[in-house]
Amino acid sequence: MKFDSTTAAVVTGGASGLGRATAEALAAAGVKVAIFDINEALGEEVAAAIGGLFCKVDITDEQSVLDGYAKARAAHGQERICVHCAMTSRRGKTLAYDKETRTFRRTPTEDYAYGVAGILTASYRIGSIAAEGMATLPELDDGERGAIIFTASVAAQDAQIGQVIYGSAKAGVNGLVLPMARDLMDLGIRVNSIMPGVFGTPLLGNMNPKVKESLEASVPFPKRLGKAEEYASLAMEMVRNTYFNGQAVRLDGAIRMAPR
Repeated sequence: MKFDSTTAAVVTGGASGLGRATAEALAAAGVKVAIFDINEALGEEVAAAIGGLFCKVDITDEQSVLDGYAKARAAHGQERICVHCAMTSRRGKTLAYDKETRTFRRTPTEDYAYGVAGILTASYRIGSIAAEGMATLPELDDGERGAIIFTASVAAQDAQIGQVIYGSAKAGVNGLVLPMARDLMDLGIRVNSIMPGVFGTPLLGNMNPKVKESLEASVPFPKRLGKAEEYASLAMEMVRNTYFNGQAVRLDGAIRMAPR
């Protein structure tokens, strides 16, 4: 994949965090970038700063996504690059003990469905609509037409207590990668995902310093939170390297030992 003004990209969640860093990296490489985000004020600000286009998009709404793609394609042409960072979910343990009532409270099925819609279903929506457009493009070197990158999480493989919604939905994102890559391989469209660990993004909010220290200490090396620019760097390499396909890659500083 080449990076220049003849190439268009869509980055969801591009108003902040991992998406913003990716949008900035693509724009710095000369790519025409459209940012999909629900935060209109911040999205417009980032788009203006990188010379891109902002599209107010709710990733859980089919028509909103279709309208976003239509706006982006009218301005920049059909995208060859799609990096999907946006998500929405809820938290909760399968069962949590309520001390006041002395009973167990179950996380509602509706909350679970909300998380699946905001993570897994939205990923399919964003990726499949991008692929539908990419399939119309002329081939580049190696017969390539486009590259799609999803954002999973290390929780897809190692979810913690209280992450039953998030962890299983992100595991679903990884499960989406290989069959979609195989579905699209004859069209020259590649599909990969990145599994970031704990990154220092706005999603973490104003973290308690002790909690931050604990999280940093849990990373084998380097002992710190990930930087959004590191996610963007990997996303750029996944797009650049045509031989990268059907892969889900961890990005968390982890050193995993083989089972004994």
